[in-house]
Amino acid sequence: MAIVHHLHFVVGPSSERRVPHGIRCSKPMNPDAFKKRKVARVDYDAGTHKVFTVIPGVMKSGLPTRNRLRVEGDRFQRDWTVSEVMHRIIQLNRWEDIEGELNRWAGRFSSKNFPILMQEISKLGYIEHANQIFNWMKNQKNYSAREDIYNMMMRLHARHNRVDQARGLFCEMQRLGCKPNVDTYNALITAHGRAGQWRWGFNIMQDMLRAAIPPSRSTYNNLINACGSRGNWREALKICKSMTDNGVGPDLVTHNILLSAFKAGSEYARALSYYELLKGTNIRPDTTTLNIVVDCLVKLGKYDEAMNVFNTMRSKKSNCRPDIVTYTSVMHMYSICGEVENCRAIFDAIVAEGLKPNVVAYNALLGAYASLGLSESASSVFDEMRQNGMRPDVVSYTSLLNAFGRSQQPHKAKGVFDMMRRNSCKPNLVTYNALIDAYGSNGFLAEAVELLREMEQQGIQPNAVSFSSLFAACGRCHQKVKLDSLLRAAEMRRIELNTVAYNSAIGSYMNVGEYERALSLYQRMRQKKVKPDSVTYNILISGCCKASKYNVAVDFLAEMRSLKIPFSKEVYSSAICVYSNQGQLAEAESMFKFMKIEGLHPDVIAYTALLQAYGTAGDWEKAFDVFQDMETAGIQPDSVACLSLMKSFNRGCQPGKILLLAESMRDMKINFTDAMLCEMISACSILQDWRTLNDVVQMMETSLPHLSTGTLNTVLHAFGKAGKTEIMLKFFLKVVATGTEISSTTYSVLLKNLLSAGNWRKYIEVMQWMEDAGLPPSVQMHNKLLLFSQTSVGVENASAIRESLESFKRRNSAEAVRTDSLEQPSSKN
Repeated sequence: MAIVHHLHFVVGPSSERRVPHGIRCSKPMNPDAFKKRKVARVDYDAGTHKVFTVIPGVMKSGLPTRNRLRVEGDRFQRDWTVSEVMHRIIQLNRWEDIEGELNRWAGRFSSKNFPILMQEISKLGYIEHANQIFNWMKNQKNYSAREDIYNMMMRLHARHNRVDQARGLFCEMQRLGCKPNVDTYNALITAHGRAGQWRWGFNIMQDMLRAAIPPSRSTYNNLINACGSRGNWREALKICKSMTDNGVGPDLVTHNILLSAFKAGSEYARALSYYELLKGTNIRPDTTTLNIVVDCLVKLGKYDEAMNVFNTMRSKKSNCRPDIVTYTSVMHMYSICGEVENCRAIFDAIVAEGLKPNVVAYNALLGAYASLGLSESASSVFDEMRQNGMRPDVVSYTSLLNAFGRSQQPHKAKGVFDMMRRNSCKPNLVTYNALIDAYGSNGFLAEAVELLREMEQQGIQPNAVSFSSLFAACGRCHQKVKLDSLLRAAEMRRIELNTVAYNSAIGSYMNVGEYERALSLYQRMRQKKVKPDSVTYNILISGCCKASKYNVAVDFLAEMRSLKIPFSKEVYSSAICVYSNQGQLAEAESMFKFMKIEGLHPDVIAYTALLQAYGTAGDWEKAFDVFQDMETAGIQPDSVACLSLMKSFNRGCQPGKILLLAESMRDMKINFTDAMLCEMISACSILQDWRTLNDVVQMMETSLPHLSTGTLNTVLHAFGKAGKTEIMLKFFLKVVATGTEISSTTYSVLLKNLLSAGNWRKYIEVMQWMEDAGLPPSVQMHNKLLLFSQTSVGVENASAIRESLESFKRRNSAEAVRTDSLEQPSSKN
């Protein structure tokens, strides 16, 4: 309260009213009222402590007398600090009575508290609370419009991408007589920049110059960031040049914004070149700079250089310590490489360094597990994320859904999708595409198509990725009609299919045997000016090879060379297969050599294709050399490669090498297929190695229900040829006991071997088994036994054989008469 002593006014010749020299304030301003101070609170029972910052502000004791007396006479008024008021307000929901809480605060009678209160609430980002506090302030009698409060509100709206509200505040402050300053224009440029409206930001800076307000370095940085956030790095460079021309030198923040602009525009190599130029200046890079460099190196596939930068940041002498963004970039790198263990190790290092993992770090770890289909590990990370108080976002749910889809658990993926909706997390286009792929890759085509309709009902338009997954699902389910209708649906929706979508559709047509439709779709792809890649040609070449269209496949290879599309390992493997099937072994060998010359390390598929080429040509020695070369290169052979080598050994009359190869396969823990066991049985039969043959048969006993007819006949013939008819019959009965359907050819093998061994009694018994199984013996089987009785047995045995054959005929005749008698009444009816 001001007390006036000796009040008098002096008017000079200039008619200026001078301030009375006798006025003094009995309540001087407390200089510590707005000074921040640390306060500690200790809970001895729980063994915890908490340190927080308190701003007192103008309290009851600092108010004018009339307001202080009013507050003291009201028992509902509270003498809170500014920090206490802010804490109580943020505890309330935005729809609760925030104004009522503010009206209980004694400090509202001092307008000096208003900017501090707005500053603290805007730092926390509570925009709805801040709007209500601002509207409440404007209704107070002691409020006057201030530029700093409007600037804070505009910056807060910019953080929440509310451009229209920020512009409304800009117009309102001018209407109330507040002159915008450089901070006002910076806040408005930031709001437009976050919305990607860099042209608006440029126009605002022109208005700023017309208002005779010189732009600051922050103004230029905000405008450069507005261009760079949308990848418009050329405009960002122009603004940086004009910044230098106007005498405002760029700082480290400017350089970091430019690096981010290069990264947003996918100009990763240009960003690294700019960083090399930056190292030649006096400006030292900080952690943000190195984070951008690491991310660009990862995008370019330079993983070793990225790790070198990361290790340099972690060294003790480094001034730029890695933060959570650095660790997340390295985790993303390991996720791309499929090194899940290293990704987990980096995540554990975040905790060990005392940093708190955020949602992005958890999502990077989830994505690493999801890319390999490790659903259990992904689920444990997701649960750990929620236990640590993190709320999963749409990326978290999508990664977990993708993990279940890749591990062939589409129903669990649908459960994650439903849980996502229950937790008020709206699925986006990527989520729907992941679930469509989960259904389609596991053969649930109807559910995938239904999901496409559902996403359209939810207002989410499918894209080329959605249809690409559906095309692939049609190929797996052999649904040609569905594939045609989906192509028409994509055309009706005017969805421009990309290279991946066309590859998926062409491959599906090849899978269902529609060779002509696949070629027609490829021609349509070229007409639409969609550029094919190596995957496209690999699908076409391998499809032509399956359809025995070898000349067309060679033409596609020539077309690929003319378009200067680099060959991939898969294309080389398909080309080797084409040339080997044509008998052009020299061309197949040259393709394999070119593959090595171009720096492409052959994989097991390429080696297998060359093995099959040598096997078809009957050159087992070169096939064996290729197999040894594959082992020397550190490539683990698979069952297909081993089978190709076994066939080469059998064609080259090398049965002993087949058994040696089988021993190596046991050491390498390679599974044996039925075709391999057939080759091994043939080798044992040639070598008369009956002990090994018994071992092979014991290996087959675990898969007897799934044994093919060809493999069964090969085993039975091998035992019969060796004279082991009892073992042959025992093995046959074991197969019958599994419920496997026995064909007439298998019985023919049994009868042939029994007759060769002279066991005519078992021959007759097996014929009886055939009748019991509903497979009557053929006339040729009867004639062979009759001929055997005339040439190879005595008179008594011959008569016994003839009697058995006569009894067979009588039973067959009686059965025929019974069948006719049952059919006649039905025909009369």
